[in-house]
Amino acid sequence: MAVTVEECLELQLLEVEMLLSMFPKRGEITLDEDAVPSVQRYLRDPAGALPPQLEYCVAIEVGEAKVKVDLQVLLPHMYPQVAPQLFARSDVLHRQQQLQLNTRLSSHISSLDSGDLCICAAVQWVKDNSPPYLENSKISSECASEEVRVKETLHRMWIYSHHIYRQELRKKIFDSAKKLSLTGFCLTGKPGVICAEGLRENCEEFWRVIRYPNWKHISCKHVENIEVEGSIDNIRLFHGFEDLHFQAHGDYGLRNDYHMDLGQFLEFLKQHESGHIFPILFGVEGKLS
Repeated sequence: MAVTVEECLELQLLEVEMLLSMFPKRGEITLDEDAVPSVQRYLRDPAGALPPQLEYCVAIEVGEAKVKVDLQVLLPHMYPQVAPQLFARSDVLHRQQQLQLNTRLSSHISSLDSGDLCICAAVQWVKDNSPPYLENSKISSECASEEVRVKETLHRMWIYSHHIYRQELRKKIFDSAKKLSLTGFCLTGKPGVICAEGLRENCEEFWRVIRYPNWKHISCKHVENIEVEGSIDNIRLFHGFEDLHFQAHGDYGLRNDYHMDLGQFLEFLKQHESGHIFPILFGVEGKLS
C-alpha cells in the first residue's frame, strides 16, 4: 500500500516531539516557530497547499570537551520514505574535514532501512563519529599556529672608524639608516663609532652604501644576530638612529681633530645594555668618566 504525504508528515511531527524531549534545553534545537503549526494546519485540511518542508538544527555536544557540532536537517515531504538532507558542521572543523564527515554520514544513512525514521540515529552517529575529526582539526590548528609564528633575526653591526667628521658622509649615514629602517647611532668625532640594527639584508645594504666608494679607515668590529619569534622591534636596543656627541678633548684648529670622551661613551653603552662592546671596539677595558 502506498504511503501518503499525510502519513509521512505525521511521522515527522512525532520525531520532532521525540527530539525536543531528548534536547529540552534552550538552543539545543533550533526550529522556526511556525514550522510545526504549518504542518499541523495542513494535516487538519489536506486540501490546501503543502506546508514548507520541516527544517531544523540540532546542537550536539561531542567528546569530553563538549565541542558543538550542529546537525542541520531538511525533511522532504515524503520522508521517511525518501532520505532526509543532513549536514553536520562545526566552527572547529576545516572544510575538507566537514566534507569527509558528511560523506560518511550520508553513507551511514543510506545503509538504514527505507521508511524508518533516522534523525535520532543520525544524531547518535554524529556524536560517536565526530571526535576523530575534531582531534585532527586541533592538531592541524596547532601546526598552523606554529607556522604562523614566523621567526625573524635581528642583525646588529658595531662599526669602528678612525674618525667621522665630513658632513656629506654623516648625511649618507643618516639617510641610509632612515631608508633601511635601522636603529642605532652614529658617534661623530675621533674615534667614530656606528651601531646599526635591523633586518640582516638592510644592515648589509647599509654597510655596502656607507663604505662606497672607498672609506679606508673603517671596519665592522662585531656582529650580533638574535633570533626572535615575531617582530624584531621588541628586542631593539635603540628606538631611533641617534646623532651622538660627547665632550671633546683637544682642539687642533682647522682640522677639527678632537677625541671624544670615551668615558661618557662607555656610560651610554651601559645604559643600552652594550657595555661588553667597548673592549671589542677599542681593545681595552673602559673607565667611566
